[in-house]
Amino acid sequence: MLSILENSSSEFCDGMSRRNFLKIGGLALGGLSLPEILKAESTSKGGKTQKSLIMIFLPGGPPHQDMFDLKMDAPSGIRGEFQPIRTNVPGIHICELFPRLARLMDKLAIIRSVTGASGDHDAYQCMTGHPPRKNLPPGGWPSIGSVVSHQQGPVNDSIPPFIGLAPKMGEMRWADPGRAGFLGPAYAPFQPNGAGKDDLVLNGITLDRLQDRKSLLTSFDQFRRETDASGTMEGLDTFTQQAFGVLTSSRLAEAMDLEKEDPKLRDRYGRGSAKNRADGGPKLLDQFLLARRLVEAGCRVVTLAFSRWDWHGRNFKRGREDMPMLDQGVSALIEDLYHRGLEKDVSVIVWGEFGRTPTINKDAGRDHWPRVSCALMAGGGIKTGQVIGATDRLGGEAVERPVNFQEIHATLYHNMGINISKVLTPDLTGRPRSILDSNYKPLPELV
Repeated sequence: MLSILENSSSEFCDGMSRRNFLKIGGLALGGLSLPEILKAESTSKGGKTQKSLIMIFLPGGPPHQDMFDLKMDAPSGIRGEFQPIRTNVPGIHICELFPRLARLMDKLAIIRSVTGASGDHDAYQCMTGHPPRKNLPPGGWPSIGSVVSHQQGPVNDSIPPFIGLAPKMGEMRWADPGRAGFLGPAYAPFQPNGAGKDDLVLNGITLDRLQDRKSLLTSFDQFRRETDASGTMEGLDTFTQQAFGVLTSSRLAEAMDLEKEDPKLRDRYGRGSAKNRADGGPKLLDQFLLARRLVEAGCRVVTLAFSRWDWHGRNFKRGREDMPMLDQGVSALIEDLYHRGLEKDVSVIVWGEFGRTPTINKDAGRDHWPRVSCALMAGGGIKTGQVIGATDRLGGEAVERPVNFQEIHATLYHNMGINISKVLTPDLTGRPRSILDSNYKPLPELV
């Protein structure tokens, strides 16, 4: 968030201190400034047109065979407790705990054969398309939000192009909103979480006082410019002006103010729960609505994380708690996008880092299963009302149309208007890099 008077940092699981809130220009006289982040606009190739993405990450690995790929012919120790229900597309059945999504199946696409998961318990592969520990370039792979920010820049100066809503969790790898990787911190997600929301407004600081601080900043920057032989300070005044524009505009603060919504619409989305469960995250249904408000206000990519799905025990009890909430939040989001005419411009994906074991363990749970998982997609102009891929009768192996994480990312980039095969960006060594492996293309079934 934007902070005038103080720095704010947090400790992530990799031991590095990351800033949660962006700093205005050189007022902090150190670290990354918002003007540097706004330099992303200078590389914009997409003009002011807007396609957007909302990525809903389900931390921990949701049980695919208890949600969208039920196996009623499997033995009892595999089959599970839930029953399938018909959807509004003949021949497609999903879990009984998703009745609202069942009524919207013509607006959805299910991928039942996601393969290539690394097995790591984090959001990295969902955010980047790449496994977190294999053939990493210096700096690491950038997340899709960072790539879109780098390629297309902001739609307007008041709304960051990439916003991460994931709340603080006991296991922070699940709260990763997507990292900038070798693109650099200028393209990291803007994180308006927690108390940082208060920093969107000039609490106790008048515009005149802010202007005085801007003048002081200009003096410092002039000194830095005169001592900088590299020319990197060139044009800083423009970016600083944009930084102050974000702070003095009410656009972002208004987009985040859910009290401006009709209470009936908020009830349709649901409010959820802010309670944090052990190492997992809260169930913030408000964030589904917030994501829609942010993309409508001009944000290109919004990431969020919902609940905790690492159910080694009490799988079916927890499913009865969380799945109806997910059903409510996602269905309300899809309906809202269609109601507002945004269904072709906003892509939605719901997935986790891997699937769960076919065999139910002694604690009535399912364990980690990287061999196959599922994803739910909507919007972005894709072909909906279909299922892609299939698993065997036990739900353990993809037997039809295995789909790699990178194919899904290529599809999402396509929806955003980015031909990823033509994008080369320099890594930290200066070597041009393709964002995805050239072998992976957008899914023809969807585009």
